[in-house]
Amino acid sequence: MSAHTPNSPPDRRVAIVTGASSGIGEATARLLSERGWHCVLVARREDRLRALAAELGGEVEICDVSDRAAVEAMATRVLVRHSAIDLLVNNAGIPARDTFLEADLDLVERVLDVNYFGGAWCTRALLPGLRAAARGHVVNVVSIAGTIAFARSGPYVASKHAQLAFSRCLRPTLRREGIAVHTILPGFVTTEGFSQLALRRSRRSRWLVTDAATIARAIVRAVDHNRAEVVVPWFPYRLAIVIHGVAPGLVRSVERLMPRRRG
Repeated sequence: MSAHTPNSPPDRRVAIVTGASSGIGEATARLLSERGWHCVLVARREDRLRALAAELGGEVEICDVSDRAAVEAMATRVLVRHSAIDLLVNNAGIPARDTFLEADLDLVERVLDVNYFGGAWCTRALLPGLRAAARGHVVNVVSIAGTIAFARSGPYVASKHAQLAFSRCLRPTLRREGIAVHTILPGFVTTEGFSQLALRRSRRSRWLVTDAATIARAIVRAVDHNRAEVVVPWFPYRLAIVIHGVAPGLVRSVERLMPRRRG
């Protein structure tokens, strides 16, 4: 049994969920709470976090995960309250929908800082708690954009490629310490930051879009069954990943046929 402080009952596992104020992070925190986990909710929007924490009986940590000093301070506070962390869900992320030639240069830096470095900083800072758990888990919520290069969202894709490499390298590194690493690769998901409006408007593409609750269930299953890498949903995205590996030109052709976002 993990050694927890009085802030969390000894029979409840502790989970840290970043990007918990909406979307996949919120859905994951809700599902974990339903299953008896004690959740520490991490994000920048305090009002949303406090409302969710009050509903779930969780804790709030206001933190911009791209700020390494802020992450280290957050981790110090959490580890004072919880000596062992059973699960870290690196979910915080932001979109960047332009090509590398059109995107604002500050956004190019920002998306890499949040989507890639954010998970690296959180994992390093919370590592003492993960080591103290009887069986620690790290979940990195990546994207199929980490495996397929979509030119229209170049900076976002690059950040997700980096995050995928980080997650794959982390798994064998932490396995030696008894900490499992799980990589989640969602397809198109409707969230506040990713409305997928153009896809949902088109009859030929709306079936490609899933919801945050589906991804949350995949995250929990990956932890429960120790699955290393999970594509959600499996079809058609796993097939697209394989095709991109052997015939990237075909995927480029499909991308050109996909509807463009409006506005």
